[in-house]
Amino acid sequence: MGHIIPIAKPFLKNEEIEAVKNVMKSGFLVQGKKVKAFEEEFAKYVGVKNAVAVANGTVALDIALKMLGVRQGDEVVTPAFSFVASSNCILYQGATPVFADIDKRTFNIEPSNVAEKITRKTKAIIPVHLFGQTADMDALKEIAEDKRILLVEDASQAIGAEYKSCKAGGMADIGCFSFYPTKNITTGEGGMITTNDDKLAEKARLLRDHGQTAKYQHAILGYNYRMTEIAAAIGLIQLRKLDKMNDKRIENAKMLTKEIKDIPFLTPPHRDQRMKHVFNQYVIRVEENCSMKRNEFARFLSKKGIETAVHYPIPICKQPLYKKLGYNKIICPNAEEASKRVLSLPVHPLVSKKDIAYITSVLKEVE
Repeated sequence: MGHIIPIAKPFLKNEEIEAVKNVMKSGFLVQGKKVKAFEEEFAKYVGVKNAVAVANGTVALDIALKMLGVRQGDEVVTPAFSFVASSNCILYQGATPVFADIDKRTFNIEPSNVAEKITRKTKAIIPVHLFGQTADMDALKEIAEDKRILLVEDASQAIGAEYKSCKAGGMADIGCFSFYPTKNITTGEGGMITTNDDKLAEKARLLRDHGQTAKYQHAILGYNYRMTEIAAAIGLIQLRKLDKMNDKRIENAKMLTKEIKDIPFLTPPHRDQRMKHVFNQYVIRVEENCSMKRNEFARFLSKKGIETAVHYPIPICKQPLYKKLGYNKIICPNAEEASKRVLSLPVHPLVSKKDIAYITSVLKEVE
């Protein structure tokens, strides 16, 4: 096989390599000046007062719920269609995940279904800004304010995305980000918590570092959730490139959509006009009138040198872990339908115009 177009690839150049070398030479490797600078620049980018760097995106979600005092007996509403971390973080607290269905077009949590799932035990809502497009934040904030419950944005897949010109991660009580290699910027592993609440930010800083108020002075039960200086050094370079990388993703998505919209058995991603979609993933639907089943279609593309992925093949409430916990009877029809239809195509900044042309030509070979 000749050229393979990968589904994801980090956009790392000599600047990142040199930044890592400089940290290694300094001998200071964990939570120092680079981490502080990354936090400050990230907070400024998102438009919030505080950013707290942590080890990864799952840790960010875990700390967010600990910051808000979520505990056993509480319920937290989250989408049934997402990566499992967005609900596992609820289990970490001993609390109960409550699964809401998704919007058929955007794959994001459906506010009207969220409203139906609120009870007296509901402590928070965790909308996930899936695939690079934010959830309907106005509707969700209205529900949260009306019911006096907390709102945590899982913005892991939406770094740089906007809702009515507001950046993802800056529209709720807390925002959480991941810098895993498939995300719009990467630090290898890494995460960030954003908030305008100074007290919450201070609690996050304690929780990530063993509850230390000073060296060997431990005020609360904390954890080792720190970010390394190496990760922050990479993150600083990546953050400065983010808008250009996102522009490339958006350009690639536009070119794909232009061709795919006329293929009758494929549905391109829906772009809500209120939002800036940054295409962490370019997710199409393979409809019933396709001559191949979704997985067969993916294998066909793979043989042609086009990597694909399924985000996500099983709704969270149908995962083995959650079945054991008694969630097997939960019905979220839109999430279940999406899991059978979705397929991600390459859209990252290293996908060239030539690659896009090849991908669309191969798609058109199918009837």
